Amino acid sequence: MSREAKFILKVEEAGKSLRVEKEVSEALKGAIGRKMLSKMKREYVECPLAGKKVPFLRCFACASFIRRVRGYVHCAGEEFKLKI
Repeated sequence: MSREAKFILKVEEAGKSLRVEKEVSEALKGAIGRKMLSKMKREYVECPLAGKKVPFLRCFACASFIRRVRGYVHCAGEEFKLKI
């Protein structure tokens, strides 16, 4: 049962780390290495559901996130909420 991507978003690099909710970082700490986590904190996407720039870690923890392939995020476009 694979979901269809409604949006394909480019992952952009920010100059400095972006703020991410504490529950998102805590939930991803065990799954992602510390070095990778700090790299992902500096990335963001222009989210069509939220209508603003969203840190990639927040996007990764979203219910609409399908996958990330070669610098692009495939988004189902259903709803902007945490799935953790």
